[in-house]
Amino acid sequence: MSEAGRKLNLNAFLYNTGHHEASWRLPEAQPEKNLDIRHFRKIAETAERGLLDSLFLADGYAGRMNKLEPFTMLSALAAATKHIGLIATVGTTYNEPFHVARKFASLDHISKGRAGWNIVTGAGPAALNFSRDEHPEHSERYANAEEFVEIVKQLWDSWEDDAFVNDKAAGIHIDPSKVHDINYTGQRHSVKGPLNIARPPQGYPVLVQAGSSDTGREFAARYAEVIFTAHQALGEAQSFYSDLKTRLLKYGRSPEQLKILPGISPILADNEAEARDIENELFELIDKKNAIQRLSERFGIDLTHHPLDQPLDIHEARTTDEVNGNKSRHQLVLDLVSRENLTLRQLINRLAGARGHFTFTGTPLQLADVIEHWFKNGAADGFNVMPQVYPSGLERFVDKVVPELQNRGLFRTAYEGATLRENLGLAYPANTRHQSGKGVQAI
Repeated sequence: MSEAGRKLNLNAFLYNTGHHEASWRLPEAQPEKNLDIRHFRKIAETAERGLLDSLFLADGYAGRMNKLEPFTMLSALAAATKHIGLIATVGTTYNEPFHVARKFASLDHISKGRAGWNIVTGAGPAALNFSRDEHPEHSERYANAEEFVEIVKQLWDSWEDDAFVNDKAAGIHIDPSKVHDINYTGQRHSVKGPLNIARPPQGYPVLVQAGSSDTGREFAARYAEVIFTAHQALGEAQSFYSDLKTRLLKYGRSPEQLKILPGISPILADNEAEARDIENELFELIDKKNAIQRLSERFGIDLTHHPLDQPLDIHEARTTDEVNGNKSRHQLVLDLVSRENLTLRQLINRLAGARGHFTFTGTPLQLADVIEHWFKNGAADGFNVMPQVYPSGLERFVDKVVPELQNRGLFRTAYEGATLRENLGLAYPANTRHQSGKGVQAI
């Protein structure tokens, strides 16, 4: 697509009462609805009313999360929506390729082509929940992920697009010559195949990735069609954007085949003073003792007695190489402290808003200016919208920011296609088992 015809892609990141860690304490918040599908259905309907591309649900396998399982939740939302994409986070370290391929194919069929897979290797202490003694090392997790994704794609391709004949007169339901074993034997997995469900309506559900370490970037350049990322400043985002787009070339891919969506977490009001009031209210509600404990664990230094309003000294902090989890986010926090010479209180407030993503407080017009500037200056293809307060934050974004972006010609006024892939402007992937193009999709 030419630069003149280029349009923003926008995703809504679902997160219970909001992305600010204290949002649940606001008078308007209803944390008791975190397991209520009606709560999320209203959010999905709001996002679809705003013509957003997709909804994204993060997930993990450890900790006190109290959240619905992604496939179950997004299947329910698929029945309540018609256009919006449904992206589930599913890790490769604590799953099997066959299960993941089958579940995503099912979600894509249920939603008629609106599924997306956010591929993660896992950063949390989940090993003890899966009969393992320790979390695999970063490099091993990514090596496993490459094999895992290759298997899943082969399983999706194990049914040719026109395998279903459905010829009642001839008594031919399925052409067996178009259903294939994959007979994959690798270093970590062995899978015979075929999958026991037809190829997804999109060919492959849209492949999403969120790692920003060097290994994560290389993985994204090879496999991802959308990448969620976190940046605190325009220059950082521009550097990341340029690096990822350049890496695509070695895999025979063009820049248009990967959509880069930085996270943006807004607090919006009709005037800036009112927005600051909301922000300050949230700041006051932060559990600072808990926040200091988390930072102490992150940095590997005891901050318990560090004065809140004194700049942080992190020269003895744990380095990124010593982290066996989300390396890019750890480095982002280190860079943020060093670049801005933050006090402990300032860092707590910055991270509380969206865990290291870019936060914004102001008016819808001001936010539209920021979005346009990043979009037009090589920093983003769109944004992963992370309201600090749900549902009101998304409602303000849809009712006030989206119309402004439409007025500027930056965002759609109607959905372009029937599938998530079509709305993102991504091509239908040819089946590696045959090259005759898109065929019969019915089952």
